[in-house]
Amino acid sequence: MYLIQNLKIMAMMARATLLFSLDELRRGTFLKNIGSLALRKEIAREMSWAELLEEKSRRWPERVILVYEDQELTYRDMDENANKTANLLVELGGSRGKGVAIFMGNSPHFLYVFAGTQKIGMYSIPVNTSLRGTSLQYILHHSDAEFLVIDEEYLDRYSSIADQLPNLKKVIVNRTPESSNELPRGMIDLSRAFGHSTARPAGAYRPDDICFILYTSGTTGLPKGVLYRYGKSGVKLLSLPAYTLYRKSDILYTCLPLFHGNALLLTVTQGLHRGAKIILAKRFSASRFWDDIRRHGVTAFNTIGAVIPILMKQPERENDRDNRVRFTLSAACPSDQWEKFQKRFGITIYEGYGAVDGGGNGIVNFGTAPVGSIGKPGPGMKYRIVDNDMNDMPAGAPGELIFAALSGGKSVEYYKNDKATNDKIRNGWIFTGDLVRQDKKGFLYFVGRKAEFMRIKGENVSAYEVEHCIMNHPAVQEAAVFAVPSDLAEDEIMACVSAVEGPPLDEAELVQFLKNDLPAFAVPRYVKIVDEFPKTETQRIIKRDLEKAGIVPGTYDAVRGTRIAEKPIHTNDEIKS
Repeated sequence: MYLIQNLKIMAMMARATLLFSLDELRRGTFLKNIGSLALRKEIAREMSWAELLEEKSRRWPERVILVYEDQELTYRDMDENANKTANLLVELGGSRGKGVAIFMGNSPHFLYVFAGTQKIGMYSIPVNTSLRGTSLQYILHHSDAEFLVIDEEYLDRYSSIADQLPNLKKVIVNRTPESSNELPRGMIDLSRAFGHSTARPAGAYRPDDICFILYTSGTTGLPKGVLYRYGKSGVKLLSLPAYTLYRKSDILYTCLPLFHGNALLLTVTQGLHRGAKIILAKRFSASRFWDDIRRHGVTAFNTIGAVIPILMKQPERENDRDNRVRFTLSAACPSDQWEKFQKRFGITIYEGYGAVDGGGNGIVNFGTAPVGSIGKPGPGMKYRIVDNDMNDMPAGAPGELIFAALSGGKSVEYYKNDKATNDKIRNGWIFTGDLVRQDKKGFLYFVGRKAEFMRIKGENVSAYEVEHCIMNHPAVQEAAVFAVPSDLAEDEIMACVSAVEGPPLDEAELVQFLKNDLPAFAVPRYVKIVDEFPKTETQRIIKRDLEKAGIVPGTYDAVRGTRIAEKPIHTNDEIKS
């Protein structure tokens, strides 16, 4: 059974590998990569992240794997510190099957804890550091975490909900070096770990045990916990693209948070596989991004969400093309930005599609598909594009992308949420919740999230497509589009926008601008200018906060041609009540 699954996975990646090779052959590196791939035994078996780290530590003990704030860490450093952390957890009562929530920003300590839990058969729950209050309480409680490892700067958030977390037994604090504050009674200083032995503690796991849980962003509703079990941790699946895409001499960069799959899996795990050096930034900063890239000699990086549009909105510099980057792996990059970005920075964009709850299915355009396309699924990847009644959609018509689930168990599983799991996998198909269209040659184009489609004047409108039309306006920095209630039977479209530095953004002029690119029914009626958006650490706008506020005084009404001065017409809360 596992052999059949492994062959299917290899087939799914085969086409992507072939397409990428066309570009790599020109560089003379592809054959070398494939040659080394054939020698790597780890691709033939599943393992945990901690086991991968141990294996690489034995092979390359002195090789630098991570650079953080100019601190260099070797494979041996990483593995020994993970062992120390695991020994601390054992001392505090940690054992197989117990959960450890990681509420930490980017730092090597995050990875020590992540690997340390796996050395003793515990499971970890990386938690979005933008959460607070009810949202934070929900994940810490829902995940059944008995341990919490938290950065000192977030202690106030924990303290405000501590009495609502009866299952939490131990709180371990990662203190800042300059901190002189005493920890609250009962809390443990993470630095205690570094007085422990570097020896690997005794511990074991079963393949069906939970390895870690990655919660979805929850930008539009309650987050769902995606299960990764030790026997299906994703480490093996990531080995093939790691050896295909990267060289051992590569220097990878991520400023995305480690609690997110992009940084943790696509950057750190693949870099770990390949032996590439990883530059870990504390957080994303548009003003420092290119300085970091140049200073460290970065050769590849990943982007997600609005990162590329944000970078493109920065003032042009004479040294924009002064970098060593071969390519960037991107997700959800607006198609109109591709060629502009490549021309400005001299960097090739490989657009990809995937999700932490996608069952291992992914698609990448390695430059062999039209601009704007996410590419074609591989020959071993069975998929359909369907409407709500499971009818296949014709070329050019949007529909939900679904993939055939692998046999031999659930390919996607949500923690303590059988309903969500059963909604995700139906009749052997994984429902992505993403809308795509397919051209006559079979290339796929992302249209938007199904949950963010709006029914306006009898027409389906993609919030994603309206947002990217708005982003084409030179005075707009970012945009978020959603439906708001109206006095009529159907909703109206509202757009919240932030402006770049310069002259004030004129709402009426923006609406007129959109009329040139959008059908009349898709042009937002309401426009609200905001100073900044509520965001996750992955730069995703939290729409539910904007929707809750609804139409407020100062919002521009395109129908009346003026800003609203009175109390909101409606709010979503009023409608729901």
